[in-house]
Order: sequence, then C-alpha cells, then structure tokens
Amino acid sequence: QVKIRAFTKTYGARCVLDMPETELKAGGAYAVIGANGSGKSTLAKILAGVEKTDGKKDVGLGLRTGYMPQKCFAFRMSTRNNLLINANEPERARKLMSFLAIEHLAGSPAHRLSGGETARMALARLLMRDYELLIVDEPTAAMDMESAVLAERLLARYREKTGCTLIVVTHSLRQAERLTDEALFFDSGRLVERGPTDEIISSPRFEETKRFIELYGA
Repeated sequence: QVKIRAFTKTYGARCVLDMPETELKAGGAYAVIGANGSGKSTLAKILAGVEKTDGKKDVGLGLRTGYMPQKCFAFRMSTRNNLLINANEPERARKLMSFLAIEHLAGSPAHRLSGGETARMALARLLMRDYELLIVDEPTAAMDMESAVLAERLLARYREKTGCTLIVVTHSLRQAERLTDEALFFDSGRLVERGPTDEIISSPRFEETKRFIELYGA
C-alpha cells in the first residue's frame, strides 16, 4: 500500500487542499479529477515533493518518484541530451523518442520545440528512469490527438513494465477511463468521492461529482 498522511495546504487565508489520510494500492492507476481550482495540481506537487504542506510536513511516501508538471520545460540543449540528462542510456532514449514520433528532432534545440513537441520530449525524458510512483499532471493537454494516443499507450506500457503506481491528473474523463482503475474527485480542495473510474463517471454518488460529470463528460 501507498499511504498518504493527512495534510492541508493554504495560501494566505485560503485553504486550497484539505487531504484526508488515504491509501493507494501499490501498482494501481489513479485519476485525479475535478474542476480548475479544485486542488488537483497542488496535490500532485505535494506528493512529488515539489511543494510543502502546511507546517512543512513530509507526506512520507518514501518512494522513487517521477513527476511531470503541467507546464513542461526544456533545457537549452538538444532534444536527445534532454533525455540523457535524466539517465545516460542512449538506446532507451532512442526508443522513447521513436515511440513518441520525435526521433527526427533528436538533434534539434529542445527550447525551440513547439508546445506539443516539448510535452512529448518531457514525457520521454521522465520515462528514462524506472519509478515506484509516477505522477503526471495533464500530460497530453498540449498534444494533438495522435500524439496523445501515443503518450497514453506509452504510459500504460511503462506502468505494466515497471509495476509503478500511476497518478494521472487530468481534465479528460475519457483519458481517466482509458488509463486508470480508480478515480479521486476533488471539489474546492476536498476529496469528495473515490471509487472505480468507470463507476465515478457513469454513476456518481454526490451532487458535486454529478455536476462536474455533467459539465465535463461530453
């Protein structure tokens, strides 16, 4: 089990996240869903160790964790070297770039890539290592449909190969259904509902969840 201790996160006087103690199944795949401002990205940052909780408490996961933030970035070097900076495994880098259809950009300056290309490069760079916990925040938001399909396939294969616990922060309910087994729905910083992804989407129990599904389920 992956045990997340209860914590809160506030900015000024506003509490943006009030997380109860939660357990995730090791090797499971989880979607974190909710409207903008619901606390999804804040949760991802805290679980990844990028941000601290109130009181600077450590959530204490103790796992090898990989994290892809919502806003991707590129180091000012070639696309290939962006991957190799995470792990010096040229063949693994080649395979990842090939899978995501960016191998032709291997020698290009990464900081000059388009938004979608940068997202694919950032995902490939992340997956250069094996993690116990992989957290991706809106991983395909900047990608076109074809690239998003490749990215989802790669994430599924990576999880199968490594046995990692996968957390996908996504606005896409269809993506949540394709990639995850269980969903956690947040509203105004609170964990409102949790359950099998298909059941949360098809038969939500709480009014907040129902409203969200009605708005975003189309």
